Amino acid sequence: MPGSAATGSASPIVATLKESAVAALVAAVLAVPLLGLQTVQEPGGLTLHTRWTWVGIAVGAVFLGRLLLNVAIAAISQRRAARQQRSATSLGQAVNRYAVSLTAAALLFAVALPFLPFTDRYVLDVSILVLTYIMLGWGLNIVVGLAGLLDLGYVAFYAVGAYSYALFAQNFDLGFWACLPLAGMLAAMFGLLLGFPVLRLRGDYLAIVTLGFGEMIRIILINWQSLTNGSNGITGIPRPTFFGLPFAASAPADTTTFHQFFDISFSPLQRIIFLYYVILVLALITNAFTLRIRRLPVGRAWEALREDETACRSLGINPTNTKLTAFSIGAMFAGFAGSFFATRQGFISPESFVFLESAIILAIVVLGGLGSQIGVVIAAIVLIGGPEIVRQLEEFRMLAFGGLMVLIMIWRPRGLLSYREPTIRLRPRDRRAAVASDAATKALP
Repeated sequence: MPGSAATGSASPIVATLKESAVAALVAAVLAVPLLGLQTVQEPGGLTLHTRWTWVGIAVGAVFLGRLLLNVAIAAISQRRAARQQRSATSLGQAVNRYAVSLTAAALLFAVALPFLPFTDRYVLDVSILVLTYIMLGWGLNIVVGLAGLLDLGYVAFYAVGAYSYALFAQNFDLGFWACLPLAGMLAAMFGLLLGFPVLRLRGDYLAIVTLGFGEMIRIILINWQSLTNGSNGITGIPRPTFFGLPFAASAPADTTTFHQFFDISFSPLQRIIFLYYVILVLALITNAFTLRIRRLPVGRAWEALREDETACRSLGINPTNTKLTAFSIGAMFAGFAGSFFATRQGFISPESFVFLESAIILAIVVLGGLGSQIGVVIAAIVLIGGPEIVRQLEEFRMLAFGGLMVLIMIWRPRGLLSYREPTIRLRPRDRRAAVASDAATKALP
């Protein structure tokens, strides 16, 4: 008996060491070509240098990290689920309790950001990038978080919006504000086209079809040379103007620039600040629309569809219309974001809309907490702003991105803010009315 007890206590340790050794072996296989071999440009040509010290550090770090992770998981496995549920609920309740104050403070900071002392061109560029992904995350949150439809091809609608703006602006000489609703409507139409073939699909099958749809759009953009210029992309996309006032140092005859109209000195930051406020307004409109539509019948139908499609049918809700509205409205906001992306970059190509973009947007929604608007904001800041700010990482930025996702999934498996306030809260009946009703019931013969 003592021997069996000793064997039972030793088996978890042996299993932990085996898992750590396997992880270290996999890390060694990957680290040799990625870290151990480096090509260096020298006068005689490219030479191959070895960095076995880096490989040893990586293998040792993986072994030690896996060992510590297994020990930590084993130590807290009995109380982990309850504690995570309590912490997630308390965090979500605290955020919702102070939602008005937090929202006001965040909005005030966002409005004042371009004029703060530490703000420069790089900070504005990163802020614009983060706000773009926040808007995309809120759009995808309608499809995935509210309606429960796993969409892996969301970047296709992003691409439709970008190419719609570029083609309309160049071929029909339309401005940004005229092309913006057109790009949204075209993206919504593509959302309907995607919605019809997948009405009967759920779960993994739905994800595979949407993934294929996203790749189809990218391949069409590459092969339709006469319209999209193929892999070369579209250049010279018009920049947005401030009610017809261009942001330029000089303008053609009979044209007034932005700095001339307001009698201020020209600065290249003026256009960047304007773009920042444009994406900020578009993101806030997306958020306000989502919060409002969640309380409408169509929003409650989305959440009913997410919970149980069979029960949704039994209640008289049409799943077909519900799915189509979710796909089309979510795609519309992706089209808006794509239009902004095109005018900000001035150049677009199919390589800007690969599957990795869909994966990043979906990761923002999942890690933030399905259906949580504030969670999307926090996840976008962490996943997009974090690696961008830490410029010292250089070629290890994607490694840091993946590690950050792993840590968040370990710490918050249901997302950063898995708790959210119900869409409709039923108020308890008035105490006096309840007492009167009970008295009347007792008085009946």
